[in-house]
Amino acid sequence: MSLQGHRARKRFGQNFLQDSHVIQRIVNALKPKAGDRIVEIGPGLGALTAPLIEAAGKIEVVEIDRDLVERLQRQFSGEVLQIHCGDALKFDFRALAGESGKLRLIGNLPYNISTPLLFHLMAQLDCIADIHCMLQKEVIERMAAQPGEKNYGRLSIMLQYHCRVTKLFNVGPGAFNPPPKVESAVARLVPHKTPPVQINDEALFARLVNQAFTQRRKTLRNALKTYLSAEQMAAAGVNPSARPETLSLQDFANLSNRCPPTQETPY
Repeated sequence: MSLQGHRARKRFGQNFLQDSHVIQRIVNALKPKAGDRIVEIGPGLGALTAPLIEAAGKIEVVEIDRDLVERLQRQFSGEVLQIHCGDALKFDFRALAGESGKLRLIGNLPYNISTPLLFHLMAQLDCIADIHCMLQKEVIERMAAQPGEKNYGRLSIMLQYHCRVTKLFNVGPGAFNPPPKVESAVARLVPHKTPPVQINDEALFARLVNQAFTQRRKTLRNALKTYLSAEQMAAAGVNPSARPETLSLQDFANLSNRCPPTQETPY
């Protein structure tokens, strides 16, 4: 697939998916059907958009590049494609969902804003049924990592508190035009019906996890000393001499629940 006269813009992190085999694998993973409220983030030149429309009948997209919005308007009728021109980082997905059912999000997400975009989506999970996303392979591995693994960190814990995260498959640079300098991967995120652990104060939990991994080479005794004493950590069932990457989601929940409550926002 050529860029059809469009110049990929670095500021938007544009690498357009062109491999038909990869596109079909993504569609197969999503399993779209008529009646699904599918929203594609960053449709680009429409390579994934077309088969999604074919399977679901009608979808919506969020695209920040006005030139691409105009192309999509010429390529697809308004009866099958509703286009929202805007920044996904600021987009109100709750308003889009309304009272008509939860959204199914899908997209080749811009790698340069991947983490803040994921947290933006986590803050609106009440309107989301699932998320299928393609990101840098390293980010996907961080999202799905387990305690003790080298990629395990803040992103792993915060996403896994909100969702069941499954890495689906890898995608090589040649699947894109222009090809990125990194490997990519596709993941599925399904919001938990009930949280996997009890957390008394999500804002405090988020700050504590962030603090722990900002100081990840330090023991918990030193990294979290402004939150808890060594005695309080031990009382929560956590070894104060442990390092953050060895702790489970439950361990962090136990530590957080030992701290006083706060009203600050989590992200």
